[in-house]
Amino acid sequence: MLKEFREFLEKFNVIPIAIGLVLALAFQPLVDAVANLVLSIVGAIFGAEVSFDQLTFTLRNAEIPYGTVLTALFSFIVIAWIVFMIVKSVAKAGMRTSLAQTPDQALLTEIRDLLKAQQG
Repeated sequence: MLKEFREFLEKFNVIPIAIGLVLALAFQPLVDAVANLVLSIVGAIFGAEVSFDQLTFTLRNAEIPYGTVLTALFSFIVIAWIVFMIVKSVAKAGMRTSLAQTPDQALLTEIRDLLKAQQG
């Protein structure tokens, strides 16, 4: 059972994924702060708070609050844009991110390098 668990951890790269998740959770307050800053700037430019939370429509005597969805969508777009710009900046700075090689990929890379060495 313990061997199967270890194989599961190795096969699905659970540890690097967990580390990435922890870093993403730690990074979230920064992204939220920048998104709130951008929303505040947009609000200052247009002279109003950027919130659609109060928007509703009535359907058969029921009030449907679609504004919260619009606010969440707008926030998502702003956050996605900020993350895109950060990733683009990091890539431009030369900090390439790459996935960890699986054992199969590492073995194939080693075989390729050996074959190149024999030919050259």
